[in-house]
Amino acid sequence: MDKPTNLEKFRKQKQQRRAQAHTLCKSGFHKWQFDDKKQFDVQQGKLVSIEQCARCGKLRTRVS
Repeated sequence: MDKPTNLEKFRKQKQQRRAQAHTLCKSGFHKWQFDDKKQFDVQQGKLVSIEQCARCGKLRTRVS
């Protein structure tokens, strides 16, 4: 017979990942990733890039 799997180890890892994402984003340390779609603002005449946090999904825009 196989040795039983220790589920507590997997639960602990899952809880650590979840807590890390929650506390980092709540403290303002987001993991920003660029969105592939680039937008152009006609009034300012500048390129506007959209970034999304990989952990919490929050969006922000940057003017370049």
